[in-house]
Amino acid sequence: MSTFAILPVKRFDGAKGRLEPALQAGPRRALAEAMYVDVLTALRRTRGIDRVLVLSSDPGAQRVAEGYDAIPLDDPAESGQNRAVLRGVAHARELGATRVLCIAGDTPMLDPAELDALLGRPRTADRYVVVIPDRHLSGTNALLLQPPDVMAPSYGVDSLHRHRTLAEEAGVMVEVAEIESLALDVDTPDDFAALRELIASRRGGAAHTRGMLNQLMRTNQK
Repeated sequence: MSTFAILPVKRFDGAKGRLEPALQAGPRRALAEAMYVDVLTALRRTRGIDRVLVLSSDPGAQRVAEGYDAIPLDDPAESGQNRAVLRGVAHARELGATRVLCIAGDTPMLDPAELDALLGRPRTADRYVVVIPDRHLSGTNALLLQPPDVMAPSYGVDSLHRHRTLAEEAGVMVEVAEIESLALDVDTPDDFAALRELIASRRGGAAHTRGMLNQLMRTNQK
Protein backbone atom coordinates (compact mmCIF):
# COMPACT_ATOMS: atom_id res chain seq x y z
CA MET A 1 0.00 0.00 0.00
CA SER A 2 1.23 3.49 -0.89
CA THR A 3 -0.28 6.33 1.14
CA PHE A 4 0.02 9.95 0.00
CA ALA A 5 -0.94 12.97 2.09
CA ILE A 6 -2.69 15.82 0.28
CA LEU A 7 -2.29 19.24 1.86
CA PRO A 8 -4.09 22.24 0.30
CA VAL A 9 -2.69 25.61 1.43
CA LYS A 10 -4.13 29.05 0.72
CA ARG A 11 -1.88 32.02 0.01
CA PHE A 12 -0.43 33.23 3.30
CA ASP A 13 -1.16 36.91 2.52
CA GLY A 14 -4.91 36.43 2.73
CA ALA A 15 -5.02 33.58 5.22
CA LYS A 16 -7.12 33.44 8.36
CA GLY A 17 -9.16 36.58 7.77
CA ARG A 18 -11.75 35.41 10.30
CA LEU A 19 -9.18 35.88 13.06
CA GLU A 20 -9.47 39.65 12.74
CA PRO A 21 -9.56 41.62 15.05
CA ALA A 22 -7.86 39.11 17.37
CA LEU A 23 -4.84 39.19 15.03
CA GLN A 24 -3.70 41.79 12.54
CA ALA A 25 -2.59 40.90 9.01
CA GLY A 26 1.11 40.35 9.75
CA PRO A 27 0.59 37.96 12.68
CA ARG A 28 -2.17 36.14 10.77
CA ARG A 29 0.24 35.44 7.94
CA ALA A 30 2.94 34.32 10.38
CA LEU A 31 0.48 32.03 12.17
CA ALA A 32 -0.74 30.44 8.93
CA GLU A 33 2.81 29.76 7.81
CA ALA A 34 3.89 28.40 11.21
CA MET A 35 0.92 26.01 11.40
CA TYR A 36 1.59 24.79 7.87
CA VAL A 37 5.23 24.05 8.69
CA ASP A 38 4.19 22.15 11.83
CA VAL A 39 1.77 20.01 9.81
CA LEU A 40 4.46 19.33 7.19
CA THR A 41 6.91 18.37 9.95
CA ALA A 42 4.42 15.94 11.49
CA LEU A 43 3.60 14.35 8.12
CA ARG A 44 7.30 13.90 7.37
CA ARG A 45 7.69 12.09 10.71
CA THR A 46 4.72 9.80 10.09
CA ARG A 47 6.03 6.41 8.98
CA GLY A 48 2.80 5.48 7.24
CA ILE A 49 2.96 8.45 4.84
CA ASP A 50 5.00 7.77 1.70
CA ARG A 51 4.76 11.19 -0.01
CA VAL A 52 3.19 14.56 0.65
CA LEU A 53 1.57 16.69 -2.04
CA VAL A 54 1.11 20.40 -1.31
CA LEU A 55 -1.36 22.35 -3.44
CA SER A 56 -0.81 26.08 -3.25
CA SER A 57 -0.36 29.20 -5.34
CA ASP A 58 1.89 30.72 -2.67
CA PRO A 59 5.55 30.63 -3.79
CA GLY A 60 6.70 30.56 -0.17
CA ALA A 61 4.53 27.55 0.61
CA GLN A 62 5.90 25.80 -2.46
CA ARG A 63 9.51 26.46 -1.43
CA VAL A 64 8.83 25.21 2.09
CA ALA A 65 7.23 22.07 0.64
CA GLU A 66 10.37 21.31 -1.35
CA GLY A 67 12.48 21.81 1.75
CA TYR A 68 10.44 19.15 3.52
CA ASP A 69 10.71 16.71 0.61
CA ALA A 70 7.07 17.28 -0.34
CA ILE A 71 5.84 17.70 -3.91
CA PRO A 72 4.50 21.23 -4.58
CA LEU A 73 1.65 21.52 -7.06
CA ASP A 74 0.55 24.94 -8.26
CA ASP A 75 -3.04 25.94 -7.53
CA PRO A 76 -3.24 29.23 -9.46
CA ALA A 77 -7.03 29.50 -9.53
CA GLU A 78 -7.40 28.92 -5.78
CA SER A 79 -10.83 27.53 -6.60
CA GLY A 80 -11.46 26.08 -3.18
CA GLN A 81 -10.51 23.15 -0.99
CA ASN A 82 -12.64 20.58 -2.80
CA ARG A 83 -11.11 21.22 -6.23
CA ALA A 84 -7.60 21.45 -4.80
CA VAL A 85 -8.00 18.08 -3.10
CA LEU A 86 -9.39 16.53 -6.28
CA ARG A 87 -6.34 17.76 -8.19
CA GLY A 88 -4.12 16.28 -5.53
CA VAL A 89 -5.96 12.97 -5.64
CA ALA A 90 -5.57 12.78 -9.42
CA HIS A 91 -1.83 13.49 -9.18
CA ALA A 92 -1.39 11.01 -6.34
CA ARG A 93 -3.03 8.28 -8.42
CA GLU A 94 -0.70 9.05 -11.33
CA LEU A 95 2.24 8.55 -8.95
CA GLY A 96 0.91 5.19 -7.76
CA ALA A 97 -0.94 6.06 -4.56
CA THR A 98 -3.41 3.42 -3.40
CA ARG A 99 -4.65 5.51 -0.46
CA VAL A 100 -4.72 9.23 0.32
CA LEU A 101 -4.99 11.27 3.48
CA CYS A 102 -6.47 14.70 2.78
CA ILE A 103 -5.53 16.93 5.70
CA ALA A 104 -6.00 20.51 6.84
CA GLY A 105 -2.96 22.77 7.07
CA ASP A 106 -4.13 24.55 10.23
CA THR A 107 -3.91 21.60 12.64
CA PRO A 108 -0.47 22.27 14.16
CA MET A 109 -0.90 19.90 17.13
CA LEU A 110 -0.87 16.89 14.77
CA ASP A 111 0.90 13.95 16.46
CA PRO A 112 2.72 11.53 14.10
CA ALA A 113 2.17 8.64 16.52
CA GLU A 114 -1.59 9.17 16.52
CA LEU A 115 -1.58 9.42 12.75
CA ASP A 116 0.44 6.22 12.39
CA ALA A 117 -2.03 4.44 14.68
CA LEU A 118 -4.90 5.59 12.45
CA LEU A 119 -3.14 4.55 9.25
CA GLY A 120 -2.06 1.19 10.63
CA ARG A 121 -5.45 0.17 12.03
CA PRO A 122 -6.64 -3.05 10.34
CA ARG A 123 -9.82 -2.71 8.32
CA THR A 124 -11.89 -5.50 6.80
CA ALA A 125 -12.97 -3.65 3.65
CA ASP A 126 -10.84 -2.90 0.59
CA ARG A 127 -12.79 0.30 -0.05
CA TYR A 128 -13.39 2.70 2.80
CA VAL A 129 -13.64 6.28 3.99
CA VAL A 130 -12.40 7.48 7.37
CA VAL A 131 -13.58 10.93 8.45
CA ILE A 132 -11.58 12.74 11.15
CA PRO A 133 -13.80 15.50 12.55
CA ASP A 134 -13.02 18.83 14.16
CA ARG A 135 -13.53 19.45 17.87
CA HIS A 136 -17.13 20.54 17.28
CA LEU A 137 -17.95 17.23 15.55
CA SER A 138 -19.33 19.10 12.56
CA GLY A 139 -16.43 19.85 10.20
CA THR A 140 -13.78 17.60 8.65
CA ASN A 141 -10.09 18.05 9.45
CA ALA A 142 -8.89 14.97 7.56
CA LEU A 143 -10.20 12.34 5.16
CA LEU A 144 -8.62 8.93 4.61
CA LEU A 145 -9.71 7.48 1.27
CA GLN A 146 -8.98 4.02 -0.12
CA PRO A 147 -8.79 3.93 -3.07
CA PRO A 148 -8.03 7.62 -3.58
CA ASP A 149 -11.07 8.18 -5.83
CA VAL A 150 -13.53 6.22 -3.69
CA MET A 151 -15.45 9.44 -3.00
CA ALA A 152 -15.20 13.11 -3.97
CA PRO A 153 -14.66 15.40 -0.97
CA SER A 154 -17.30 17.93 0.05
CA TYR A 155 -15.80 20.33 2.58
CA GLY A 156 -17.66 23.22 4.14
CA VAL A 157 -20.27 23.70 6.85
CA ASP A 158 -21.42 20.39 8.40
CA SER A 159 -19.06 18.39 6.19
CA LEU A 160 -18.81 15.53 8.71
CA HIS A 161 -22.44 14.57 8.10
CA ARG A 162 -22.10 15.16 4.37
CA HIS A 163 -19.00 12.96 4.06
CA ARG A 164 -20.68 10.13 5.97
CA THR A 165 -23.72 10.38 3.70
CA LEU A 166 -21.63 10.44 0.51
CA ALA A 167 -19.67 7.37 1.61
CA GLU A 168 -22.85 5.49 2.45
CA GLU A 169 -24.35 6.44 -0.91
CA ALA A 170 -21.19 5.14 -2.59
CA GLY A 171 -21.67 1.82 -0.83
CA VAL A 172 -18.34 1.83 1.00
CA MET A 173 -17.43 1.34 4.63
CA VAL A 174 -17.32 4.64 6.53
CA GLU A 175 -15.71 5.27 9.91
CA VAL A 176 -15.60 8.41 12.03
CA ALA A 177 -12.31 8.51 13.95
CA GLU A 178 -11.84 11.19 16.59
CA ILE A 179 -8.11 12.00 16.72
CA GLU A 180 -7.24 14.36 19.57
CA SER A 181 -4.29 16.00 17.85
CA LEU A 182 -6.36 16.64 14.71
CA ALA A 183 -9.42 18.02 16.48
CA LEU A 184 -8.31 21.65 16.66
CA ASP A 185 -8.16 23.68 13.47
CA VAL A 186 -7.79 27.44 13.72
CA ASP A 187 -10.32 29.60 11.91
CA THR A 188 -12.00 31.81 14.53
CA PRO A 189 -10.88 33.86 17.56
CA ASP A 190 -12.29 31.08 19.78
CA ASP A 191 -10.12 28.54 17.94
CA PHE A 192 -7.10 30.81 18.37
CA ALA A 193 -7.75 31.13 22.10
CA ALA A 194 -8.13 27.36 22.37
CA LEU A 195 -4.83 26.87 20.53
CA ARG A 196 -2.98 29.24 22.85
CA GLU A 197 -4.41 27.50 25.90
CA LEU A 198 -3.56 24.05 24.57
CA ILE A 199 0.02 24.97 23.71
CA ALA A 200 0.51 26.62 27.10
CA SER A 201 -0.70 23.46 28.86
CA ARG A 202 1.69 21.10 27.06
CA ARG A 203 5.40 20.69 26.66
CA GLY A 204 6.64 19.97 23.17
CA GLY A 205 4.80 19.76 19.88
CA ALA A 206 3.87 22.44 17.33
CA ALA A 207 7.34 23.97 17.61
CA HIS A 208 6.92 26.60 14.90
CA THR A 209 3.46 27.68 16.04
CA ARG A 210 4.64 27.74 19.65
CA GLY A 211 7.59 29.93 18.69
CA MET A 212 5.40 32.29 16.70
CA LEU A 213 2.98 32.70 19.64
CA ASN A 214 5.84 33.31 22.06
CA GLN A 215 7.24 35.99 19.75
CA LEU A 216 3.81 37.60 19.47
CA MET A 217 3.48 37.65 23.26
CA ARG A 218 6.89 39.29 23.67
CA THR A 219 5.98 41.91 21.06
CA ASN A 220 2.70 42.73 22.80
CA GLN A 221 4.49 43.15 26.13
CA LYS A 222 6.81 45.83 24.79
